[in-house]
Amino acid sequence: MKTTHTMLVIAALWFTAALAFAANPHIGSWKLNESKSKFAPGITKNHTVAYTEAEGGMINVTVDGTDKDGNAVHWTVQCKFDGKPYKVEGNPLIDTMTYKKVNGHTNHITGMKDGKTAMTGTITVSTDGKSRVVNTTITGADGKKLTEKAYYDKG
Repeated sequence: MKTTHTMLVIAALWFTAALAFAANPHIGSWKLNESKSKFAPGITKNHTVAYTEAEGGMINVTVDGTDKDGNAVHWTVQCKFDGKPYKVEGNPLIDTMTYKKVNGHTNHITGMKDGKTAMTGTITVSTDGKSRVVNTTITGADGKKLTEKAYYDKG
């Protein structure tokens, strides 16, 4: 009887550990830390980004920020981290977005507008899950490439 109890406790611990390691570190709300971030002139700033789990393994991404003129920006995408393009709602600069899992803490992202790449980058969540860095290269309407590095704190 004691052996059975011990085996059940060990199995429960393994199951709990597996769930903890399987948890997606991107899920949650993220707040821009402007003091650490470096933006190119005229770039939209995403002040808050929220990732929530949805049905069927989908992730809802909701972004709120300001454009170069200080006007409010709000856009959403429902996606998986599978490298496939998903329709973006409310973003005039991109109409589809792909998120491809690189490893447990990093995704590669690509934003497209009318079938052309408008933005590429990576999103990396720290190992402690308390912060993340978004490195992006954006192709402007004039064809010039701009880079930025945005730091976020879990909020």
